[in-house]
Amino acid sequence: MSGFGVAVELPAWRGDGRSEMFFPEEAHAAAPADFLQELPSYRSVLRRRAGPGGGHDPQGSLGARAGEARGPQPEGAELAALPPREHALSIAEKRRLRDYQQANIKYLSGWNQWKRTSSKSWRKVLKDIKESLSYLQLWRHDIHSIEGKFGTGIQSYFSFLRFLVLLNFLIFILMFGFVTFPTVISKYGIFNSSFAKISPKNTDSLCTVYTPSGNKGLVYFYTYLKDLLTGTGFLETTSLFYGYYEIDAALLRGVRYNFPLAYLLTTFAYLALSLVWIIKRSVSGFKQSLVHDEDQFQSYCNKVFAGWDFCITDLNAARLKHRSLQYELQTDLEEERIKRKIADRTMKEKLRIYSLRIFLNIIVLAVLLGCFYSIYKATAFSQEKSNNGSNTDFQTNLLVQYLPSMVITLANFVAPQIFSILIRFEDYSPAFEIKLTLLRCVFVRLANIGVLLFSLWSQIHCANDNCKACGYNYELYPCWESAVGQEMYKLLIFDFMIILAVTLFMDFPRMLLVTHCSWKLVQWCGLQEFGISDNVLEIIYGQTICWIGTFFSPLLPAIATIKYFIIFYVKKISLIHTRKPPGRPIRASSSNFFFLVVLLIGLVLAFIPLGISIAHIPSSKACGPFRNFNTSWAVVPHTILEFPTGLQMVLNGIASEAFAVPFFMVVWHFLQLLYLRNHAIYLRLHPAFSSECVLLN
Repeated sequence: MSGFGVAVELPAWRGDGRSEMFFPEEAHAAAPADFLQELPSYRSVLRRRAGPGGGHDPQGSLGARAGEARGPQPEGAELAALPPREHALSIAEKRRLRDYQQANIKYLSGWNQWKRTSSKSWRKVLKDIKESLSYLQLWRHDIHSIEGKFGTGIQSYFSFLRFLVLLNFLIFILMFGFVTFPTVISKYGIFNSSFAKISPKNTDSLCTVYTPSGNKGLVYFYTYLKDLLTGTGFLETTSLFYGYYEIDAALLRGVRYNFPLAYLLTTFAYLALSLVWIIKRSVSGFKQSLVHDEDQFQSYCNKVFAGWDFCITDLNAARLKHRSLQYELQTDLEEERIKRKIADRTMKEKLRIYSLRIFLNIIVLAVLLGCFYSIYKATAFSQEKSNNGSNTDFQTNLLVQYLPSMVITLANFVAPQIFSILIRFEDYSPAFEIKLTLLRCVFVRLANIGVLLFSLWSQIHCANDNCKACGYNYELYPCWESAVGQEMYKLLIFDFMIILAVTLFMDFPRMLLVTHCSWKLVQWCGLQEFGISDNVLEIIYGQTICWIGTFFSPLLPAIATIKYFIIFYVKKISLIHTRKPPGRPIRASSSNFFFLVVLLIGLVLAFIPLGISIAHIPSSKACGPFRNFNTSWAVVPHTILEFPTGLQMVLNGIASEAFAVPFFMVVWHFLQLLYLRNHAIYLRLHPAFSSECVLLN
């Protein structure tokens, strides 16, 4: 650092390549501490707090910090009560602090001694339980192996995939436990149970006719295969779809189980579970993202002093990480160059680039409209041909059934390719190019699902004479919820088949060519990179389908769980054998936060079609648990009317605007305070980052 003309205090490095104050054993022990405390800048803050000379007198700084435990300051007392491993100190200082804490125990009162001993024992028990449970974690060894060979960026994708497997499994447990299981045991009289079925009143008899297209008599084998792929035939009458659940109440040992209310509340429960779990996981990513939002000088410091991934054990992965850090520094310099270029633009250049961007965004909008129109027409054509009942051969019928899924998959493949070409001419910074391209890809994938549902609803909720009797097109869709569930089922199955087909018929032959063919063109093409963002968008697309389709197909989460379980091993084999790690991997902290933000966008967008289906479109009168209600939501006020008068007044008050507006204001104020608290943590550490970077500059 002598070239900078200043002296910068750095950790003393040993001959084996490790710092004197960092050991692998201590890395695991320090896991509970905030990761910011591991940065050299935070150590500088603690030394300055200890008083003058704190950076040169470890014993004095230790005494000052340990002495705070006896003073009136609550922060010092809290720090002194923490275990030594949670302090940002060197190994020698931690040992002295431990001895100091043990020596001062005898001066405490009996109550304080018991409280400190109990707290220490409780922390040890919790730590042992946590370590024991970690061995039961799904794919623990596989993910650690991937992390060691390819770094934390790729490991974050597989951890995210594991999270979706567990999330879908819990959703399946909810739907099976509160929806499927009560229906099955009541229909078959298990555990002395029975069921009540009330025929719809004041309803036209035409609306109650529903004859599922089940297979009767002798059928060909390929008919069962078609039913398995499309959800029609024998699958339509099973518990997989909405039409199977026709009971109004289950009587379990004399206890009445309000099934329509349970069905609706379970739907709200799995959506709330997903929302809470995603937000909980994203909190840590948000805290880490605060460090990466600093100015460029601080970014350089973080990359130099805290940029290395100590989880890497593979030599090739270490070289890849070196290239990654080099690429990040080059990108930062390119960002600075582009900022200067933007600042030096003349009015004529600004007019030219803004006009070009407007023109290119018009092309992007035209591509999106073309995709949406194609999906709308393909869905209308598929539904028309499927409902005609014409006798066509197996291949044609299957092609017609899967036409919307194929058009959506084609749009998901073609549109991002066009976006990646157009973004090069818009003259954005590299970081903004990536964000804008990903945003467009997320929008086209999730909006395609919305267009498919809109095209279905336009045929279900029509305005002609066919819809007057029942409120929906009962001739084409006597049980429209099952029809929507079949479309979601086909989307999920087709998406899974595409992932397998790409690995088997594209990646594997390409790997064989690169391995066994010495042609320059083949070697120049090389192996396909393992694109983290593309793979994440792929599984988020499938998860959004699962969230929407679970209301119409209660066992769809079980299929999604099996699907993601298989995809984990498919992607692992693809990463190790048929693809190469990305040359420009993204940081694990930013990638985890990005994955969860995009997943949260998918969940929020899933609320829209579900809300319309539950509260706006009339429920089918020929199938399902809501046959006796105008909409699915109508079961809630109907149930409230059965409550005592006092409870009804309380619930009506909660649902009124007089309660809702102050409630949302309080929630909004709480979220603001939470944001300010997290931002204050960053501001408290911000001067330390700035001071070091000023020295380096």
